[in-house]
This record gives sequence, C-alpha cells and structure tokens, in this order.
Amino acid sequence: MQSDTFHWISSFLEAQAAELGAATNTQLAYGRDLKDFDGYLARKALDFNAASRDDVENYLIYCDAQGLAKSTRARRLSAIKQLYRFAFEEGLRQDNPAIQIAGPGQDKRLPKILSEDEVDRLLDAARASGRSPRDRLRNTCLMELLYATGMRVTELVGLPISATRGDPRLLLIMGKGGKERMVPLSPPARVALAAWLEDRDLQDAEDRQKRKPASRFLFPSRGKSGYLTRHRFYLLIKEFAVAAGVDPVKVTPHTLRHAFATHLLANGADLRAIQTMLGHADIATTEIYTHVLEERLSELVLERHPLADTGTRKSGGNTSSEGQ
Repeated sequence: MQSDTFHWISSFLEAQAAELGAATNTQLAYGRDLKDFDGYLARKALDFNAASRDDVENYLIYCDAQGLAKSTRARRLSAIKQLYRFAFEEGLRQDNPAIQIAGPGQDKRLPKILSEDEVDRLLDAARASGRSPRDRLRNTCLMELLYATGMRVTELVGLPISATRGDPRLLLIMGKGGKERMVPLSPPARVALAAWLEDRDLQDAEDRQKRKPASRFLFPSRGKSGYLTRHRFYLLIKEFAVAAGVDPVKVTPHTLRHAFATHLLANGADLRAIQTMLGHADIATTEIYTHVLEERLSELVLERHPLADTGTRKSGGNTSSEGQ
C-alpha cells in the first residue's frame, strides 16, 4: 500500500512540474496535503485507489473538525481533485471520486493597504539604506522595479540581466508556468535600473579580471541560487520600513505588489490592464482590488465627510424652528 501511495504522489508531482511548470513550493504544498489525506485513509484501512466520494467528503469534514481554515480545506480538496484527475487520465483509476465535490469556498481577505505617501517613504529609505554606494543602488533598483511593475518577489529577485536589456521603457518578466509578459517601467524605475545596470557592468568587468564567471542575474548573490533570496529581500524591506517610519507588520514584498495594483486602479487604470501586468490568469483574482478601493473610499467618506458625524455637524445659520 505504501509503495502504491508513493507512486501515485511522486508521479503526480512529476507531471505537475513537467506539464504545468509547478514551482517547488507548490509541489511541496501538494505533497504535504496528499500525505495528510493518505494518513487519514490509512487509519481507515484504505488507500487512494480504494477511496470513494464519501471518503473524500468525510475527510473534508474531519479537516473542518480539526479547526482548519476554509482556505486550507479548499487547498487540500484542490490537491485531491488534481490527483484523481491525473489518476483517471493515466488509467490508475477508472473513475474520479472527487470530481463532483464542491469546495468550502474561501473568505475574501482584503490585502493590507500602503498609502502612496508610505510607499514614497519606503522608496526614500531604500535610496539611503546600504553599507556602500553599490548596496544603495541595488536597494533603490529593487524597490523601484517592484513598485513600478507589481512583480511577484520570486520574479523580481530571479530576474536575468538579459531581460533588462533593450527597450528601457519595458521589462520582460517570466511568470508562473513559464508565461512571459511585458510591463512598462515608470521614469524613476528606468533611472534606477540604468544606474544599477551601469554598476552591474562594472561588477562583471571586475569578475572577468579576477577570472570569475559573470552572473547572469540582475541581483546576484554568492548563495547557492546565484541571486538574492526571497528571505534576504524580505529582511531588507523590513529594514526600509523601520527607517521610513512605516509599520513593518504591514510591509512585505507582496504588499508592494498590492500597492502597485491599488494605486493604479485609484488613478483610473483599466482592470484588464492591471490583470495583464500582474500576470493573473483569471480577472476574478484582480477584482479584489476593486473591493480594496471601495473599502478605502468608504473609510474616507466616514472619516472626512462633513455629514459623517451629524451630532457635531456645523451649520451656517440657525436651524431651530424659531425664526423660521
């Protein structure tokens, strides 16, 4: 039974990587979810091949009883559905017991919002942060590119330097599943990129003199990956937040991506254009930013509108019944 389970999971993950370009973190998450489902089945003397629709639904009820969030239960069901679809297509099963099971749905959580002023302060902090002029050029380029393009952090830190050559008004980004997209660069981002590229060319010349291979990444590192890690950038952005006087809790690489989308929408950008620049496959994912904007506008009305607090409303004249 264990060997069959291993075969199912390993074959499924290999197919995900080969056909869909699933990232390592995505594969690890699928693996963990499917192992948990397998453990549940094993306690009932079942395996993937013998499980029925009732068994899958009972597993979801079990997950709910464990207090797991809707998002976690939805993700686990998604992994199970994809496993059984793969098994059906590969002939491992003659049916798909999960095909008609509806997910628990997910609560829409609005992302934390950074104001334009807070982003400006973060950018200023990046320009001033670093032990050397080279560090400051790199930090400035990182933040300007992130805010100008709304890139995912993995897309940003792993940018090959070749993607930045050519038209300085556009940047070529390799997104999820190997899909490429072009995004426009703002004037400050173009200036920051040009300054960093000039320094990178100097770095490459220095490496050649030392007979070291030049890095192919825009933000190189001596680490195993060859480029600045997500974790290192996460720590950097927290440092910028502290220096800028912005609450570090609300500042992450992903909140800069949210800021990019929200500020564009607030300034009249088309939702479809934002979808394209973010690399969202489904516009429903992008539509969350309309909710962010609506919530922010509601807050502004409640806080700033002169009629918001009727108890302290000022009046230009006598409103009593006397004198009318």
